[in-house]
Amino acid sequence: MAATAVRYLRSVGAPTSTGPTPVDPLPRPDLRAVAEDERAPVDPAEFRRVLGHFASGVTLVTAHDPGDGDGTPERPAGQRGTAAQEGPAGFACQSFASLSLDPPLVAFMVARTSTTWPRIARAGAFCVNVLGADQEALCRNFAVSGADKFAGVAYEAAPVTGSPLLDGVPAWIDCRIHAVHTGGDHLIVVGRVKALGTSGTPNSADADGPLLFHRGRFGRFESFSR
Repeated sequence: MAATAVRYLRSVGAPTSTGPTPVDPLPRPDLRAVAEDERAPVDPAEFRRVLGHFASGVTLVTAHDPGDGDGTPERPAGQRGTAAQEGPAGFACQSFASLSLDPPLVAFMVARTSTTWPRIARAGAFCVNVLGADQEALCRNFAVSGADKFAGVAYEAAPVTGSPLLDGVPAWIDCRIHAVHTGGDHLIVVGRVKALGTSGTPNSADADGPLLFHRGRFGRFESFSR
């Protein structure tokens, strides 16, 4: 819920008022799981290389940023942080998973340095748009920081939260923020599912299956059985 996101933002010292001050993106944390005199940490490049062998689906997590509440379009020049601008926000996310059936919960992970996350936190809700195999270009568009990710992208309001539900996605999950946990340099965002659905049928709109990501490349699913 929105109150959950507000409590989280207060816990890290971010402003939560409806005034003109936008939410600052969280700084990159200086966190270590081992002491300096213990074993050396895992090399980041090796971590990415090995973990890249795990194939994942690809989603776009979207929200409608309510802005700063007074019509101010963005933060004054020279100030750091995300512009408190009303409108759609979103980012490409591989780290999405179902979490619980009762109650229905899902989760995604986002970097604590993300400039999109404060906008989603302000909304208190989000929609997970599951991408199909033919939507690689759309994914790449949302993976670019600072660009107008929604330029030319058709969408409608998700039925419960009003988050952007993108046209043509095989499946979508409409959620309110349920909890936020710290996980190293990322945040673990848990959403309570309020509505969900699919587009078309298994033999029509999503016949090509999901968009997959493996070892730095996009691909598609191919069944062994026909």
